[in-house]
Amino acid sequence: MGGAVETPARKLIEGPVAEPRPSPAKRFLQAWLVRRIAKAVLTVFIMTTGTFFMVRLLPGNPVDTYIQTQIAQTGISYDAAAAQAKNLFSLDPDQPLIQQYVTYMLNLLHGDFGNSLLSPGTSVAEVIKTYLPWTLFSVGVATIISFIIGIVAGMIMAYRRESWIDHLLSGLGALLHAIPNYILAILIVVFLGVKLQWFNLTEARGSYTAGVEPSFSLSFLNDILYHATLPILAYTLTTVGSWALVMKSSTVETLGEDYVTVARARGLSDSRIRTGYVGRNAVLPLFSQLAVSLGFVVGGAIFVEKIFGYQGIGFILFNAVNGRDYPVLQGIFLVITISVVAANLLADLLYSRLDPRIRVSGKAKG
Repeated sequence: MGGAVETPARKLIEGPVAEPRPSPAKRFLQAWLVRRIAKAVLTVFIMTTGTFFMVRLLPGNPVDTYIQTQIAQTGISYDAAAAQAKNLFSLDPDQPLIQQYVTYMLNLLHGDFGNSLLSPGTSVAEVIKTYLPWTLFSVGVATIISFIIGIVAGMIMAYRRESWIDHLLSGLGALLHAIPNYILAILIVVFLGVKLQWFNLTEARGSYTAGVEPSFSLSFLNDILYHATLPILAYTLTTVGSWALVMKSSTVETLGEDYVTVARARGLSDSRIRTGYVGRNAVLPLFSQLAVSLGFVVGGAIFVEKIFGYQGIGFILFNAVNGRDYPVLQGIFLVITISVVAANLLADLLYSRLDPRIRVSGKAKG
């Protein structure tokens, strides 16, 4: 016989079919994401507000800076320079600060970052779009190189503990980690550029050779690598030490875990244990730190790019500080804030996916 016929009376007796409830793990993940996203949005709002008022605490303002520069360079009178500044700048420094803030935030909600004061007619979004990719390229390549070298060096130090190579690499890593990137950039200029003359510092300035048409070609790739070599070298040397030391510490800790002892008791080969058990678990903390470090790409490039004359977003940020270009300063700091907040969120998500113990502890707390 056929199955029972679904009738309105039968539905009334049996009641509505209950919708399947989401699992506790899914509910926890949804609540965690909502909290993290809300915290991220609040952080961006607070930092944007703080940046707006902090840049205006800098001595002087764009109008005064322009007037003094014109008087010093051209010898014109103050009134003439002030008239030029009034026609040139859309900013009125005498406008109430709160009114400036409200106008800025309303424009920001509409995606309007404003226009550069040092380059009239050029939007801040266009400035960021033009110069940010070069910083992402140089720092991104350096981060990947230093991360890989650091992992290999850290595992070598951990497996050769108390040997001469361990002491040598540990000391070198600690030394490189302690040197600020701009100090190392100056040393590179002095020794590699001036003393040894391995690099032509004048030709290496800029993000690519003037007159070269950007294109997806091997010749253009070689050109931008040539100009980015010195910044990449500075970034790599100043970050590889920290990766190596963290990897060494994580590997030593992992070597003492019970599952490694069990794997050895089962007679697994050293290469299998080294890659499948030790290396895979020891590198977990580094992945979260890698995501966070990528968020600081923009902020860490300002002095290095200025020293090498590499025209990335850090170079523009330095000029904007000197020229009190408020819109450009606010736009770049907003990009830095969003990148750092997003990187921290990505690090949390990545680490929870890579290490199941994080998810288990999170559920227990929830």
